[in-house]
Amino acid sequence: MRADRPLRRRAPMRLLALALALAASACGGPEPGSDAPGLRVGDVLGSGPEGVEFAHANTPRAFEFPADHGAHPEYRSEWWYLTLALEGDGGREFGVQFTVFRQALFPGGAADDPWRNGQAYLGHLAVTDVGAGRHREAERLSRGHPALAGVRAGNESGFAVWLEGWRLSGDGDNWTLEAAAGDFAVSLQLAPTRPIVLQGDAGLSAKGPGEASYYYSVPRLQASGSLRLDETAHAVRGLGWLDREWSTSVLGPHQVGWDWFALMLDNGEDIMAFRLRRDDGARDPYDHGVLVDASGRARHLGPGDFSLEPLEYWRDERGTRWPVRWRLAVGERRWLVAAPVLNQRMDTLLTYWEGLVHVLDETGHRSGRGYMELTGYR
Repeated sequence: MRADRPLRRRAPMRLLALALALAASACGGPEPGSDAPGLRVGDVLGSGPEGVEFAHANTPRAFEFPADHGAHPEYRSEWWYLTLALEGDGGREFGVQFTVFRQALFPGGAADDPWRNGQAYLGHLAVTDVGAGRHREAERLSRGHPALAGVRAGNESGFAVWLEGWRLSGDGDNWTLEAAAGDFAVSLQLAPTRPIVLQGDAGLSAKGPGEASYYYSVPRLQASGSLRLDETAHAVRGLGWLDREWSTSVLGPHQVGWDWFALMLDNGEDIMAFRLRRDDGARDPYDHGVLVDASGRARHLGPGDFSLEPLEYWRDERGTRWPVRWRLAVGERRWLVAAPVLNQRMDTLLTYWEGLVHVLDETGHRSGRGYMELTGYR
């Protein structure tokens, strides 16, 4: 596993191995005929070990904030996904990704023993420097423990998600991100400016028959602060997008991955578009998205409301072809979505492409920025 520094030695190796059950059966290596390392997405987000009972996302629920910014340990998988499109002095562009994944190793836990909470945490931190054409990433993995990794949320105290020295926290309209990884670090202040968007059916995001997650987004976070690359600190400002999901089974047996876009347009509109990829190449009937207007009103999109067409690919040294330029259509409207840095692949336990993208109108003028995620490519 690639990481910015070794795992701490405070926990016995036998117990750290439990955290690596995040990988489960996939740790034996890539699928036959594939040179790509890392886990298969379905191994982590499929239905889970037979006979192990977790809660399932199957009906709409009432959301409560800030409590729902916290953890939902009765579900197998959960993540806090923050992406940011930033500018420094002189217009230099940067992208930042901060992610914490929570994976339950078994349901429940011992309430009186913080070492036996049944949770493993995986964190990713990445920075894209468009001017230098460089993408950097780091990874951390830990058992759940108040001194190592965990989540807190309460009506009076806001929320916090931490993994060793990395921390995302918020109290009302004042959020912060603090994370460092060797030769780069971020220190940002964040402020929500839009209502929370419940994705899918009032927050129930169906991915297939019997497969769903609870999913909400916080688009257009105002961001400002500092970004350090090597020995140079950059004052930055821009916009961010937080995605939150939790579930027990997301992907069905014929779904191999997804293409996800979170786009913030210069005219004040926001777009999330989510395309599931099937092993037979057909359009998945559970593709969906949302269009948020400049006033914050959301219109949900079904597969007949939008389309995504890959136009250009970047082939990495392993031979994997990643689509890095797309045509997005919503009704009669058209945009091009293009990566300004082709190699924004995450070389981590889960190998995927996650990076900053530009949004161009039909005349080729830039009309927004955002993030794209591509999973399940081999």
